[in-house]
Amino acid sequence: MSVRPSDYPPPWSPSEAIQQPTDPVDERIDVGFLIVGAGPAGLAAAIRLGQLMEEDPETAERLGDVPVAVLEKGKAPGSHLLSGAVVNPRGLQRLFKDRKRIDELPFYGEVHGESVLFLTKKRALRIPTPPTMANHRNQIASLSQLGRFLAEEAEELGVTILPETAAEKLLVDGGRVLGVRTGDKGRGRNGEELSNFEPGSDITARVTILSEGTQGHLTGAALDRFGLRSESPQVWALGVKEVWKVAKPLQQVVHTMGWPLRPGKKYREFGGSFIYPMGDDMVTIGMVVGLDYRDAELSVHDVLQELKTHPRVRKILEGGERVQWGAKTIPEGGFVALPKKFHAPGLLLTGDGVGFVNVPALKGIHYAVESGRLAAEAAWRTLERGTSSREALATYDDAIRASFIWNDLREVRNMRQAFGRGFYVGGALAGAMTATKGKFPPGDLETEPDAAQSLIVTDRAKSYPAPDGKLTFDKLSSVFASGNRTRDDQPNHIRVRTKVPRELAVAWEHMCPAQVYEVGDVDGKDPDGNDTVEVKLAPSNCVQCGAITAKGGRLTPPEGGSGPEYTLT
Repeated sequence: MSVRPSDYPPPWSPSEAIQQPTDPVDERIDVGFLIVGAGPAGLAAAIRLGQLMEEDPETAERLGDVPVAVLEKGKAPGSHLLSGAVVNPRGLQRLFKDRKRIDELPFYGEVHGESVLFLTKKRALRIPTPPTMANHRNQIASLSQLGRFLAEEAEELGVTILPETAAEKLLVDGGRVLGVRTGDKGRGRNGEELSNFEPGSDITARVTILSEGTQGHLTGAALDRFGLRSESPQVWALGVKEVWKVAKPLQQVVHTMGWPLRPGKKYREFGGSFIYPMGDDMVTIGMVVGLDYRDAELSVHDVLQELKTHPRVRKILEGGERVQWGAKTIPEGGFVALPKKFHAPGLLLTGDGVGFVNVPALKGIHYAVESGRLAAEAAWRTLERGTSSREALATYDDAIRASFIWNDLREVRNMRQAFGRGFYVGGALAGAMTATKGKFPPGDLETEPDAAQSLIVTDRAKSYPAPDGKLTFDKLSSVFASGNRTRDDQPNHIRVRTKVPRELAVAWEHMCPAQVYEVGDVDGKDPDGNDTVEVKLAPSNCVQCGAITAKGGRLTPPEGGSGPEYTLT
């Protein structure tokens, strides 16, 4: 019998992420506006609120001693940020206006040339750049570096940033979001209190802005609690990237499609690679693959290693040295998977958490920034005399629907879904969609959840190159290159069934770029006759990419400060 990850849901419920406040009123930490996540959306919201406080100090005084607070679960702002990244500067220009010039932002430079290559195993055929992928005048960046820059700008405007602080539960009372409960620190593997134990706290605010990024823990719970989910499910891709110091500068951005991915419909392998210059002495190279693939032996990390053996790619990296590695999921459901609303009482939702990503354009950062800015302005309207909080927050939805975010995503509404029919058919449909600006086909194509795909098992892993420590690398050395500092004895933050059909355990083992899952010995059979195994976990390896949540498990927040410490990704 075929095995689907969705038939083995994790032992977790969204209700676990929502509770009423438990701290006495006088022990709660009260702030004016609370932002969860120091990514581009959250920091843009913080900066805009800081600007508004600067422009209207009298109103700002009503927000108390901590007018704006940002919670960041990573070691520092930027620690968990990873992207390609070629940035459309539009969102940042609208955020800073005349306060900052583009040349004052931490970019590696403007894109002056680009190529799109269709690869076979040994050859590279240059093809015309699709209009959606044109990058002229966009800027090359490290999202991690950009995040640190934005955090400094926010702090200069009076924003308080609290790193190493995981938002574990959404505080809801009487149908209204009051804030969040932060996670405990200093618990042992079995949840026991260690000598350095610090309990979490209830943090309450006038408005809570969730900017958690992809696979947002509280965002997902809020979508369920307030009935905001679209009828079309969200789907994701997994991106694995490396940063290299190289001997020769790369003069243009490069995207590839085709090999090492297989074009057949039965495999559902949708994705490609990016190779971007970072100044004269570094490049970033990554592989992105949709998580609706079916082959249990497909490993995005190992497909990236395979890609680097291509003569065209090897030449770019020749004489170089890998200096950093990381992984992260990307929401790919597009326009049809956007929530019905982007607000609830006391709550605003922004960025990748709600799926503001343009898949064919490979862009999401400027949408995150713009949504953060618009959320800040809606939150600020709650301070206006004679305006109810409900009315003020509803203006956020209006602003999103009137923005370039909405227009851009509507024009590419069905592109990701088209590639479920295979690379060649999907490519033809995507061309028609581009020519008609999304008007063809007139309706919405069906979106199938990643975990609903039946697994197949092939000998795919045989094609992955053996790690040589110079060009190709194993997963454990890659986790080390992420800067991961998660302590071995903290509680497990990954929820999965630990006894599952062998095919599913194999899929998790190969899927994970950080070698968190291991397939145990066959120990029985399930009711359908499939061999079952025990799944063994090494949660301290986890770089919090979120792939397991798309493929049948659930990633929950680990202790604050855990995970990777990215600096160049």
